[in-house]
Amino acid sequence: MIKTRIMVAIAATFLSCSAFATDHGHHTAAHEENAPTPAAEAAGPACTGYGPQTPRDIDSKHGTNKVAFTAAPAAADLHLCNIHFHENAEHKSKEFSIFAGEGHEGNGSGYQCNISKTLSKAELAWQGDGVCKSEHGDLKPGDTIEVHYVHTSCDVPGGKGLGSCVSPSCANPELRVETQVFTLVAEGGLDFNQIQSAAALPTNTGKPVEFIGSTTGPKYSDQKCSEYQVTWSVRPSCAKLNINSVGQWCKGNKYEEDHAHGVRKLVTDPSLLSEIK
Repeated sequence: MIKTRIMVAIAATFLSCSAFATDHGHHTAAHEENAPTPAAEAAGPACTGYGPQTPRDIDSKHGTNKVAFTAAPAAADLHLCNIHFHENAEHKSKEFSIFAGEGHEGNGSGYQCNISKTLSKAELAWQGDGVCKSEHGDLKPGDTIEVHYVHTSCDVPGGKGLGSCVSPSCANPELRVETQVFTLVAEGGLDFNQIQSAAALPTNTGKPVEFIGSTTGPKYSDQKCSEYQVTWSVRPSCAKLNINSVGQWCKGNKYEEDHAHGVRKLVTDPSLLSEIK
């Protein structure tokens, strides 16, 4: 019943979703009219009746959320439907644990890679503006991004937003997000254009931590949960990524992504987390 309700919501909203990372919430008009103010949300109790939420500290396995669903198949058995990234890591691990700050509406918050504080002068060298500019700023060497490779059980070509992960004949997909956190460098590093699939991700960033959770993004909080059911696979260590290649990608890609999205505040309430097996 829960999964049916969730996927009906997906089918009803996918045409209007502009990005999986920042516009994957579904609310009826009545819900919006009665929605609590931000201050009330911050002071209110954790949302109940929802499945486990994301992002989380992947080094902590504890979680008491009772809503369970079967993990999605491996990425190799699914269809890549969207790639996007967030400025700073939404998740936390001992290798990306530097708190970026409270931020504002998801921007300027999250976590930074520990290795970002030990980069060489050549890796940090930069002149002029950054890349992937938006109204919230741009990216420069030393910044951290968390990249999400979104996979679906629907046979779709992929493209912009959550709508690219469903189709009229497949409104009930299984979803998996393969995740890698990167530090941006001006010299050296991986070429983002060469890692446009989960299979091409580096193999030296640790065994991925897998768990069931939800979609992310700054629209959601402990008081405003996401309904979506997603299997996550998060690599625990950072890798270095060439910022010039990221800038090139932002100038044109099939997913119509051109900037870093904001982050959802880390979920720490055990009642909103699944147990990591």
